[in-house]
Amino acid sequence: MSTPPRPVTAEDCRAADRADPLRPLRSRFALPEGVIYLDGNSLGALPRDAVARSAEVVTQEWGHDLIGSWNKNAWFDLPVRIGAKIGRLIGGDGGECVATDTTSVNIFKALAAALRIQDEDAPTRRVIVSERDNFPTDLYIAEGLIELLDQGYRLRLIDSPDELDDALGEDVAVVLLTHVNYRTGRLWDMADASARIHRSGALAIWDLCHSVGAIPLHVAADGADFVVGCTYKYLNGGPGSPAFVWIAERHLARAVSPLTGWWAHREPFRMSDSFAAADGGRRFLVGTQPVLSLATMEVGVDLHLEVDPDALRRKSLALTDLFIALVESRLAHHPLELVTPRDPENRGSHVSYRHPEGYAVMRALIANGVIGDYREPEVLRFGLAPLYNGFTDVWDAVETLRRVLDDELWRAPEFQLRDTVT
Repeated sequence: MSTPPRPVTAEDCRAADRADPLRPLRSRFALPEGVIYLDGNSLGALPRDAVARSAEVVTQEWGHDLIGSWNKNAWFDLPVRIGAKIGRLIGGDGGECVATDTTSVNIFKALAAALRIQDEDAPTRRVIVSERDNFPTDLYIAEGLIELLDQGYRLRLIDSPDELDDALGEDVAVVLLTHVNYRTGRLWDMADASARIHRSGALAIWDLCHSVGAIPLHVAADGADFVVGCTYKYLNGGPGSPAFVWIAERHLARAVSPLTGWWAHREPFRMSDSFAAADGGRRFLVGTQPVLSLATMEVGVDLHLEVDPDALRRKSLALTDLFIALVESRLAHHPLELVTPRDPENRGSHVSYRHPEGYAVMRALIANGVIGDYREPEVLRFGLAPLYNGFTDVWDAVETLRRVLDDELWRAPEFQLRDTVT
């Protein structure tokens, strides 16, 4: 008879932290004492260098150099320069990326551009395929664009990756998928799905909000046509920091943004009374860019460029594996249902559980120093950010969850009240 594996202990976790090659990066983030922050999949922690960069932009570039900073400090080129860095992070070889606007706005631009390309090549294709469990803004944008165009487009939703092939057909123009599901953490195989989408004659748009900064990406090699993503989660860009949009090289000459603002003009300061699109990714800009947010967001992007993405992924999977194992070994007597894929190949960097009192449980956890978040229906989300979360964080978080559930701390009246943001 084989010997059962030794249970993981707190000392095992401390030893894993001591041996972790990424551990020194934790000191580069401002993490409050007494808090275990497991919500980097919603808002990343503050990089310490972002504080100094923000002060520099405010006091020197804005305060002293004033409007001259558009030239002197290269403010005008920020969205393109930072976009190129993000392009490197996502494996966007040959294509072009710009950092600008919000994820929702960029989905609108990418989807409209893709539909226009398809309308020129295959005008009978009038279906957009997406997932019913996609992040709601993606679906709302698709619905709004369909209504605005008023050209017979419709939205076809699938309920699992297994339904993708059946949803594809000669009527499908574009498929809009999220690489890592925001609720469950399920990970698509981008290369395989993009290949199937292309074989059907459709174009593939990928939302990277819950994967960029946590998972190695190769969007060009994996066949994406357009990608969008945010920077305030694993890239640690700050609340509301600009998102990004990437266009594959094969579409650069034809991709047209529906929002033809002056920053997308070929020569914006000629103040022409008619629009002439800039070349490449710059045409996906719209209006004057948010310099403060771009400048501080660049700090997080630069930090990620220092890190081996494969090492990041190995640690991410080790952390999520540990979280799942500890919950199963220590909390099996509680009604926690794992909704994140158990197979590491199909998992992003967060772990989610359903619990009948999920909202109150998360409120109680936060009150006891473990910050995760909650998503309907009944889902507790724990985001493991490999740059600053450690193995001891996971041990302590699961121990706190055990105490919240064993002692029924979640029953306190204050934890039953709903906040506006969950």
